Formats: sequence, structure tokens, C-alpha cells
Amino acid sequence: MRTFIVAALALAASFATHAQTPAAPAAPAAAAARTPSPPGAEVYIISPKNGAKVKSPVLVQFGLKPVMGVAPAGVKFDNTGHHHLLIDTDAPADMAAPLPVTDNIRHFGKGQTEASLTLPPGKHTLQLLLGDQSHIPHEPPVISKKITITVEK
Repeated sequence: MRTFIVAALALAASFATHAQTPAAPAAPAAAAARTPSPPGAEVYIISPKNGAKVKSPVLVQFGLKPVMGVAPAGVKFDNTGHHHLLIDTDAPADMAAPLPVTDNIRHFGKGQTEASLTLPPGKHTLQLLLGDQSHIPHEPPVISKKITITVEK
């Protein structure tokens, strides 16, 4: 429930102060400290399950333990962030830099908690990484286990 309340408050604040979420991550302030994540923070993929055989489009549902909430990009609230879905790629080596926008790193900066993905047939990996208001992973990073799914024809 807390996640939804924080998300609703964050969305209201976002719409009041921002016309749109920026398409690309903003440059970080020089030598800025990373946003701390609270103890026990965990992000996970609710669905599909690891090893699932699915058809495209694939509905991916994001989970977040209630010690953190979801807030849109550009909105700063303690113990919040927004989802980034890593598709067929590893987590970036530099966790102090904003996550790039690519076909393999999808941003959900409006606070979305699920996504419909069109994926070609074959094996694919999925992993969630929470980012702060500036698309920078928290310290320590809040990252899910990587799962593997098979998209059937």
C-alpha cells in the first residue's frame, strides 16, 4: 500500500512541476553522492517466472519490497526510485553514472510497474535495476536476480 501511496504522491508532484519526464537521463552533478537505498530494499520480477515459456508480447510485472516506493524520474523522495529493465544485457559496470537509454535498457521514468515487451522468438534474459530521480542506481544498487525466459513462435 505504501508503494502506491508514494507513487501517487510522486506522480501528483511530477505533474505539478514537470510537463514531461525527460527522454534522456540528466547529467549528474560533479562528484554527487549516490542516493542511498534502505536496508532490505529488493526489486524483483513478479511475472514471468524464471524458465517460463511465453508468447510475445510478454507482460513483465515489477515487484519492489515495501521498504521502498516508486516515484517518477525527476522527483526526489527518500527511499524511492523508478524501474529500469535490462533485456539481454548485464548490469552496467559503472553504477555511479546515469543508465543510458538503449533497446536493452528500458526506462520506466513515469513510475510504471509493468511493461508489455515485443520480443523475438528465442531465449532472453530480464533483470530489474532501480534508479533514483536522475536514473542513477542507488548505493548499494537495488537489482533483481536475472531471469531467463523463452519466447515461443
